[in-house]
Amino acid sequence: QVQLVESGGGLVQPGGSLTLSCADSGRFFSMYVMGWYRQAPGKQRDLVARITSDDSTTYADSVKGRFTISRDNAKNTVYLQMNSLKPEDTAVYYCNKRGSISDYWGQGTQVTVSS
Repeated sequence: QVQLVESGGGLVQPGGSLTLSCADSGRFFSMYVMGWYRQAPGKQRDLVARITSDDSTTYADSVKGRFTISRDNAKNTVYLQMNSLKPEDTAVYYCNKRGSISDYWGQGTQVTVSS
């Protein structure tokens, strides 16, 4: 059974940095598209960043130049490096693993940007 476990969330001041990690217990990690999504209270869940099996990346306009997604296939882990954080980045961040016929989600990790 696939399990995605996120870590690295927390409270950070505006302008600060955090790195989120998502460890995948499933098989063939390198073959999947991995993504980070976020959901703020009262809002829909939106894509933050995505990385394909060949390391092609996509970012939401709101995080371009500040966030970096990467993957380590040897560790079955995807990362989200977040710099220059803003209060509007506050949300629950979810890890996603997507194949042609499958779609898995982590439990989410809270990121709060506040002074």
